[in-house]
Amino acid sequence: MAQRIFGHVGGYRPGDLFAGRLDMSLTRIHPPPRSGVSGAQAEGVDSIVLADQYEDDVFTEAEIWYTGHGGRDAKSGRQVADQTLTSRNRAFLKSLNTGWPVRVLRKVTDEVRGEVYRYEGLYTVVDSRYGPGKSGFKVWLFLLRPFRRLSSFI
Repeated sequence: MAQRIFGHVGGYRPGDLFAGRLDMSLTRIHPPPRSGVSGAQAEGVDSIVLADQYEDDVFTEAEIWYTGHGGRDAKSGRQVADQTLTSRNRAFLKSLNTGWPVRVLRKVTDEVRGEVYRYEGLYTVVDSRYGPGKSGFKVWLFLLRPFRRLSSFI
């Protein structure tokens, strides 16, 4: 497996558009072709995709509340069980401790190309919570805010 990259990849910058998940995977801006989280519990999260899959996700210009992994029914998309501390959720906790940047991509509708993924930029995990979500099941929520240049990650 290729080394995990924390920070921008190649010449890609916020605002760049990607046709689909395969395009993001091939460019390594978000390596997994299906999962919304790229990361490992020993290293942290290097990229995420917001694709309106979890009802508890919140995206604003100032911050993102990203719902952790698990408990969602694959067919209906609804939260049907409590989330647990999976390896992906542990990866977010590792990122909270390291402060390393996370690339954020978001599914959007482009006037010309239709549904695409837009690179939103670098964010940092700054908080986590575990409690009842909108459906009443316990979910992990991770707060991300825009990354501030403090090192050579860019």
